Amino acid sequence: MKISVPKETHPGETRAPLTPDSAAKLVKLGAQVEVEAGIGAGAGFADAAYTAAGATVTNDRKALLSSADMVLRVRKPPVEEIALLKSGCIHASLLDPFNEKELIQKLAERGVSAISMELIPRTTRAQKMDVLSSQANLGGYEAVILAARYANKIFPMMTTAAGTILPAKVFIIGVGVAGLQAIATAKRLGAKVTAYDTRPVVEEQVKSLGAQFFKIDLGETGQTKDGYARALTEEQVQKQRDAMKKTCGDSDVVITAAQVFGRRAPILVTAEMLNAMKPGSVVVDLAVENGGNVEGVVYDQVTDRNGVKIAGIANLPARVPLHASQVYSANLTSLIEEFWDKQNINFVLKPDDEIIKGCLVTYGGKIVNEKLAAKPN
Repeated sequence: MKISVPKETHPGETRAPLTPDSAAKLVKLGAQVEVEAGIGAGAGFADAAYTAAGATVTNDRKALLSSADMVLRVRKPPVEEIALLKSGCIHASLLDPFNEKELIQKLAERGVSAISMELIPRTTRAQKMDVLSSQANLGGYEAVILAARYANKIFPMMTTAAGTILPAKVFIIGVGVAGLQAIATAKRLGAKVTAYDTRPVVEEQVKSLGAQFFKIDLGETGQTKDGYARALTEEQVQKQRDAMKKTCGDSDVVITAAQVFGRRAPILVTAEMLNAMKPGSVVVDLAVENGGNVEGVVYDQVTDRNGVKIAGIANLPARVPLHASQVYSANLTSLIEEFWDKQNINFVLKPDDEIIKGCLVTYGGKIVNEKLAAKPN
């Protein structure tokens, strides 16, 4: 079985879908692994390292794709490259399936079996394949580093001959994987951290990291079976905003990481709340790629609003590309190993398996994923 891995072409994308170490694992399974020259340049992996791992390096991108039995990428494929894939090819990457209907339709029409890595089920068995968690973890870390860079004060408390410097106050909204890592990183830097989430179940996790949990009585909220926060009613959203306004105003840094699966990210930090913040404060919006949690955030830019810096930098994991590539590649490799037939030396797609059923988007010329069919308006 031939596994082909093209170089990422999206502007600013530094991550590699496959590292040399993971390539060696696939070669050991018996796969023929071919990668495009320069695939790991942005993350610091030389072509020679892939050759040493047993992979073939090529400059012919079209041949690489057209001969593949399986294609691995970080991002969704350019539409024009779908026609290069042979019918029956398996394609695994982040696909943004809820917002890319035309792309998904073309993959189906081409007869490609497309796996959307965003849709890997959040189960114990699939945990090692969970790309969203591995990348969100790094995004949460980088959000704090970004905030520290733009803040007008240091994070830790310091006692000096000139007096005591008080610790920065950091408020983190949304306590998923990214939010938890942001809490941990801000605490390591010495900040005083407060966190909030609509799901009361995360309070214990917040406190275990040494942060305070900000409580707002919103009535019934909870989470989905996959661990995502449920969408709030308009009344709950307004009550939440009113309660958070004072905390935002008291904070030096606000980091938002609240997303509702399959929908636009909710606006949590309004213009009114930004107006309450002190000049020199920083807001980092981790949900900017899904529309943003902060009113007025500008995609992939840092803007200034009355002295408050609003960072809407996209693709934060790509700012630490070596480790982002390492964990993403490990997720893909774990998926392949889970369904690898050692006797016949190939990847066996099992549409009825709970993992494949969750993440398989197109199969047999059709769009087959239930989540896409049931996507809310």
